[in-house]
Amino acid sequence: MENTDVFLGLHDFLERMRQPSAADFVKSIKSFIVSISNNAPDPDRDSAAVQEFLANMEAAFRAHPLWAGCSAEELDSAGEGLEKYVMTKLFTRVFASLPDDKKCDEELYEKMALVQQFVRPEYLDIMPTFQNETSWLLAQKELQKINMYKAPRDKLLCILNCCKVINNLLLNASIASNENPPGADEFLPVLIYVTIKANPPQLHSNLLYIQRYRSQSRLVAEAAYFFTNMLSAESFISNIDAKALSMEESEFQNNMESAQALLSGLSTDMDGLSNLNDQNAGHVHGEQLIDSKHQARNSKKEKEPVMHPKSSERKSESKKVTFAKDQTPITKVPSLSELENKGATMLLKEDKASQVFREYPYLFAQVGDLTINDVEDLLNNYKQLVFNYVCLSKGLGSASPSLLSSNLHTPVIDHVETVKEPEDQKIAELNDESHKDTGMDDSSKNVLVSGDEDVESHLLQVEVDAHQGRRNDETSQ
Repeated sequence: MENTDVFLGLHDFLERMRQPSAADFVKSIKSFIVSISNNAPDPDRDSAAVQEFLANMEAAFRAHPLWAGCSAEELDSAGEGLEKYVMTKLFTRVFASLPDDKKCDEELYEKMALVQQFVRPEYLDIMPTFQNETSWLLAQKELQKINMYKAPRDKLLCILNCCKVINNLLLNASIASNENPPGADEFLPVLIYVTIKANPPQLHSNLLYIQRYRSQSRLVAEAAYFFTNMLSAESFISNIDAKALSMEESEFQNNMESAQALLSGLSTDMDGLSNLNDQNAGHVHGEQLIDSKHQARNSKKEKEPVMHPKSSERKSESKKVTFAKDQTPITKVPSLSELENKGATMLLKEDKASQVFREYPYLFAQVGDLTINDVEDLLNNYKQLVFNYVCLSKGLGSASPSLLSSNLHTPVIDHVETVKEPEDQKIAELNDESHKDTGMDDSSKNVLVSGDEDVESHLLQVEVDAHQGRRNDETSQ
């Protein structure tokens, strides 16, 4: 089922829940959400409760007059809408709910951050025929979207899209080289490599979340196959060592230490840049104080006869210009052009400069390589570039950065809003908006659930109206 179908399924589900005859469904859904939210986290118990609730509700849908005469696809769509709605509401309660899960996320993320600095396709025994790192970037981008969504199915779809990109690339490579069709032995190493390079945060918790809360009746066939491969990739990366990468132990340790030093250096550089910005702000204030003193001195000199200062006075005055009130030296702030020239010089001296641009798939693309589907990514990348450049310009005190054209009317901060909101994210905000409108806080949710059926139906209608309004706003934009 495609994303559009899922949205239509959710929309149809919410529309049916507005009907008076769906009051019992509304009450059951709200009661279940609150019952889970009020209990202490227990992944095994929560998972079993969610799976049982979804199965019972779908069975009730099939027997209810609201879905009388509906096809199997429509009933399946209603089930998808129910899962999306319920899990969006419960996401903050059940996702990475245990300290152990968060710890595993951090360890896995740090390990991939180190290994990705030196891992090569040949280390994972990937045949040269199947090596295509430029195209693998597309698979990495799909996997990196996993944290944009809250519904289990949408997170699973990111994994499936990543795996399908890899599978298609391997199939095309085998056809071009007259090789046998690729199997699991060729697919899994590429998936491991792509996962290491993508390094999505909270990968461990995302996989557990899908495993626990994706409807078991739908985690089958192709979805189950690719998801199982991702679980295998995570297990391999968690236990990766010199033997797994076909290298000597000493070489592996040296590579890990070098990667650690590199990442530590980058972190130090970022801290240093932050401190430099703070110092620059202090220097600018000091310069303003000195300028005001000079203006006062000059106005006084205009009224007094011209006198040549003594040598000692010239030295003293020079000293005052050089140092601020706290005797802090005023260092020169590098301009944007100087920083750009310095970075270009450093880049030319690097032996593997091309690796720096691996994260920018469109840099080496030709006009004929682009499709209409690339427009959204290109637009988002451009706005992110503008935002970063303007922030850098402002931080360095540049009045008019050259990257922006004079007729650009869109505010820089709009780049945050241009990223298309996942449908589950929008639904998660519906309750918050309805509570704001009615003056309700979180503590009143329990009272709401225990209310009569008319109150439940009214709340869901508010949610649907807010959902439809946001869709219309997006369309008009």
